[in-house]
Amino acid sequence: MRACAAACLLIATVLGALAACNGAEPRAAERWRALRDSTIARTEVAAARVGDGVYVAGGFAEPAGATSDVVERYDLRRDRWARVAPLPVAVNHAAAVAYRGHVYVIGGYTALAGETNAMYRYEPAADRWTRMPPAPTTRGALAAGVIGDRLYAIGGAQGGRALSRLEIYDFRRARWSRGTSMRTPREHLAATVLGGALYVLAGRAAGRGNFAVAERYVPARRRWERLPSMRKPRGGLAAARVGGRVVVVGGEEGAGTIKEVESFDPRRPRWRSEPALRTPRHGLGAVSYRDSIYVLEGGPMPGLFYARTAEALRIRP
Repeated sequence: MRACAAACLLIATVLGALAACNGAEPRAAERWRALRDSTIARTEVAAARVGDGVYVAGGFAEPAGATSDVVERYDLRRDRWARVAPLPVAVNHAAAVAYRGHVYVIGGYTALAGETNAMYRYEPAADRWTRMPPAPTTRGALAAGVIGDRLYAIGGAQGGRALSRLEIYDFRRARWSRGTSMRTPREHLAATVLGGALYVLAGRAAGRGNFAVAERYVPARRRWERLPSMRKPRGGLAAARVGGRVVVVGGEEGAGTIKEVESFDPRRPRWRSEPALRTPRHGLGAVSYRDSIYVLEGGPMPGLFYARTAEALRIRP
């Protein structure tokens, strides 16, 4: 009997190791950890990290889904939230990036005028917003990333039509220019930067539903490259680079919000399953800090639902 038990234990251990190698469900010991709730429940927010602070801006807010100008700072070391200076204009479905200690919020939808091309810069030290040169294209539900001294704004929607357009802002020259469009027009997509390339992930388009497509733009070559498709089609997701991996979280589909989390290693290259979200959400913000991804606010159900939830997960290499 003891010999049989020992043999079963050995077999289970081997099978578990094989499953991990093949990208099956992650080990039970790997879990998302709950963080302090934010000061306001929102969805369709924009988020960016400067140092040990995460700035979450705009979105739809409880109780009635009004477009919000609220900006919160989450202290990553102290697990503490605080309000900072509000956005000059309330906006939802915007994109946010960080560059040289400042936060930039681009595009989105305003409550009255629809899509906007406005860009604002936030200076944490002064707690002040400044209007920057507007982008050439008005759009909401876009994505953005920073490589070197340039901001790359991609995709989104205008008048209900999904866009493939890439626009590039040169911080040093304070000037916008047009880049090479991506292959698949989409909105409610996500983007992050790894290894000098802009990774553009999933999203959706009216009449076509969610995509699992993954592409990256390499500025040095001025070229788009198609990557292996994600395991799960999704729209309304968020993404962040953690170490050498691109991590995607959340989103929504016809069946509800999406709990599956996956990460991509460009050296392999392939996608791997990560521990599922404790609280599946769409329209959420995501940033990386050290070896973890932080996921903030978002809607726990499709449509105008809101959460104060903040969670973090350590991503193994």
